[in-house]
Amino acid sequence: MAYQAEYIWIDGHEPTPLLRSKTKVLADEVTDPPIWGFDGSSTQQATGDKSDCVLRPTFVCPDPIRGGRNVLVMCEVLLASNMRAHPSNTRAACARIEKKYKDDEMIFGLEQEYTMMRPDGSPLGFPAGGGQPAPQGPYYCGVGTGRVIGREIVEEHTQACIDAGLSISGTNAEVMPGQWEFQ
Repeated sequence: MAYQAEYIWIDGHEPTPLLRSKTKVLADEVTDPPIWGFDGSSTQQATGDKSDCVLRPTFVCPDPIRGGRNVLVMCEVLLASNMRAHPSNTRAACARIEKKYKDDEMIFGLEQEYTMMRPDGSPLGFPAGGGQPAPQGPYYCGVGTGRVIGREIVEEHTQACIDAGLSISGTNAEVMPGQWEFQ
């Protein structure tokens, strides 16, 4: 039976790149998601007259949202003209360094902070209709009503990472209502 592969990549927006994704339906017998393409003129990675860009899978894990055989496919972006790393592909430089120092132990630490937002653009936990929350203090690593906002979402996110086999070492509430961090 066919399954879905969600190809995910980082686009060329500056100063802050965005995540992009598209879904490819793969036949049951396909075990490794293949190279695929996309229109780079819509992601700030190509001009309209030469818009083809290439997605090369670099990591595949189970899709914890869709479940079943469905997978998430992390990709790097290549230039279609020569299959070399696109200028927005910062992973390529990291891979070169990793190869150069392959005999040494690589240790990476990552903390990703994020703020949950309401549809109107205001941070979750801020007073409805505008205004500011109480001053910083009780929110960081806080517990309880009025001190942490969005814990249910954080718990679901953490479990989804675990279910996908991704390395996640922890989460905590940050200094502002609706702000969290995962490591």
